[in-house]
Amino acid sequence: MQVWPGSPYPLGATYDGRGTNFALFSEVADRVQLCLFDGDRTESRLDLTEVDAHVWHGYLPQVDPGQRYGYRVHGPHDPANGLRCNPNKLLLDPYAKATDGQIEWHQSLFGYNFGDENSRNDEDSAERMMLGVVVNPFFDWTGDRRLNVPYNESIIYEAHVKGLTALHPDVPEAERGTYAGLVQPAVLKHLQSLGVTAVELMPVHQFVHDATLVEKGLRNYWGYNTLGFFAPHAEYSAIRDGGGQVQEFKGMVKTLHEAGIEVILDVVYNHTAEGNHLGPTLSFRGIDNPAYYRLVDDRRQYYLDYTGTGNSLNVGNPHSLQLIMDSLRYWVLEMHVDGFRFDLAAALAREFYDVDRLATFFELVQQDPVISQVKLIAEPWDVGPGGYQVGNFPPLWTEWNGKFRDSVRDFWRGEPNLGEFAARIAGSADLYEQSGRRPFASINFVTAHDGFTLRDLVSYNDKHNEVNGEDNRDGESFNRSWNHGVEGATDDPEVLAERARAQRNFLSTLLLSQGVPMLLHGDESGRTQNGVNNTYAQDSDISWVHWDALDAPLMEFTATIAKLRAEHPTFRRKRFFTGRASHVGEEQRLNDIVWLHPDGRPMADADWTADGARVIGMFLNGDAIAGKDGTGNAIVDDSFLLYFNGGADDVELTLPPAEYAPEWDVAIDTAADGPEAAPLAAGAARTLAGSSALVLIEHANYDAEPEMSAAASVAAMIKIEDEETNGG
Repeated sequence: MQVWPGSPYPLGATYDGRGTNFALFSEVADRVQLCLFDGDRTESRLDLTEVDAHVWHGYLPQVDPGQRYGYRVHGPHDPANGLRCNPNKLLLDPYAKATDGQIEWHQSLFGYNFGDENSRNDEDSAERMMLGVVVNPFFDWTGDRRLNVPYNESIIYEAHVKGLTALHPDVPEAERGTYAGLVQPAVLKHLQSLGVTAVELMPVHQFVHDATLVEKGLRNYWGYNTLGFFAPHAEYSAIRDGGGQVQEFKGMVKTLHEAGIEVILDVVYNHTAEGNHLGPTLSFRGIDNPAYYRLVDDRRQYYLDYTGTGNSLNVGNPHSLQLIMDSLRYWVLEMHVDGFRFDLAAALAREFYDVDRLATFFELVQQDPVISQVKLIAEPWDVGPGGYQVGNFPPLWTEWNGKFRDSVRDFWRGEPNLGEFAARIAGSADLYEQSGRRPFASINFVTAHDGFTLRDLVSYNDKHNEVNGEDNRDGESFNRSWNHGVEGATDDPEVLAERARAQRNFLSTLLLSQGVPMLLHGDESGRTQNGVNNTYAQDSDISWVHWDALDAPLMEFTATIAKLRAEHPTFRRKRFFTGRASHVGEEQRLNDIVWLHPDGRPMADADWTADGARVIGMFLNGDAIAGKDGTGNAIVDDSFLLYFNGGADDVELTLPPAEYAPEWDVAIDTAADGPEAAPLAAGAARTLAGSSALVLIEHANYDAEPEMSAAASVAAMIKIEDEETNGG
């Protein structure tokens, strides 16, 4: 087969309608072979002889989409100095747009013989390797557009492609747990009923099932074990042949956009699936180990590990940075995704040792005309020194706010943390304002995939991870959870009532706080993992959403709160509270926010730390919303009173005086058995139940019947003429 010179750019396998260009970076290689595989995995090897700027390349006019391929890289093999080339190991293209097959764990995939890490293994690995696939890049995107939903109008739904629909009865069986299943009408209707504006999909980059899990009969469920940064994970596709997963993924994105829902990808650029120095040789390690990985300076056979997974990507190398940026641009430009959540993002900020908010990666993102315009969400920690970086990312970024999670959990289990709780529900200005960011820099969450579900948060004091085969040593031990007196499942109606209220308390707090709320899939309907708080290996009904066991009333409650948020900009402020006064009437002036004592007066300094203080009121002034709307006009809304009682005992409230509002209607009461019809007068007394939340909206008087008669029109016209005659 003739190989034309081709081009060094773009990297990867690129089909242009006539043939395919192949390009692979390796600075350490002496020789690179492109390996093509036919239907029965018969291998043909072709030398790429053209090299430009360490990129080996060639063009094959005979190669069409669906062609499976890999590489063999000849070069120095000196593990002690970080060099691990071995042409006997078939390597996956780091830029592969699709993959075929799965890793079949075997000695041949490793560069050494088991039991002797200093030895060299030359068994051929091709038979058991995942292969790259040439894809058809053409797709009918007609009508698709970027939604650009403002952060402050967003509700994010963290979902797992497989887990969300694997058990859905209204999804065709062949499409359950797939990209196609995610956009079935029943699923879209559910997301829209919750007011979801963006799905944050757990990793869909091609990942590997860890050998240690496979040996136990388990599988990697979360997907934080990436091998292909350009390829949609093949197992989530209903179309398994010829790179069809790419077309299916694009179809999913287009359909979600048509439903008004953005797509955010949870991405893992901080490490790869190749693990530590004892890991397999699958791709990067055999192509150019020192370029792609952070090595220990004086012991280069070992890897720096800021992630707990064995290795860290070398973000200080321009070619590794290029890989990350090329991948991000590909998913935006070719796959039309709307943003990214970066796993262990602090690791990407490590140029040398310490976390550096001015690291090269962030400079590149800031300057990139594509990536800088999409949603960028950081998980602001890693396991390295100084890894907890909440509030320290550059202005362009938003962050998973772990302090919000912890303080809200603490408050609702009765901890005396009024000040911290208030700071978090008001937007965490202490974390974000100093860097020029807005309240929506805080991605607020109470639960996420990594930990208890919401139902389990109120049902278990302890983790129960025995199913993972690690004797319950894995997972977080301190969860700030509360079982309400019984560990796990119970039929005690009092305990069940307390748990039902507790879930509503969390959901109300989450959805009505300043910032961007993120729901974990299934939390709106009472999904349980039976006390497992680390389902990384539970690709099973332990982790999947059980659509036949939904808590329908809780789902309705969640939808109601979400609707309240969507209808009222006072909960979706674009700027932090100022504490400054604003006119609300002829003579009255009130601040944009007022923290209230249960007796109706503003909180004094001593009230925040008083013994037994577990109750806080928050007045949100709808006439004092900073900023303008899309047409440049002032934003005006109803005012709200929010009361939170984190203690067990009932508390007698006195509503604030009439300057706040003459009357109030109950919008939400997590302790109520039914609606409360009569408005509450200013200064009125009202009981706030223990462990409950109460939301009041200023009463609007619509008692007067509208005038519709002809006589009314005549009277109005006469009035106008009189005013004009008399000069107004």
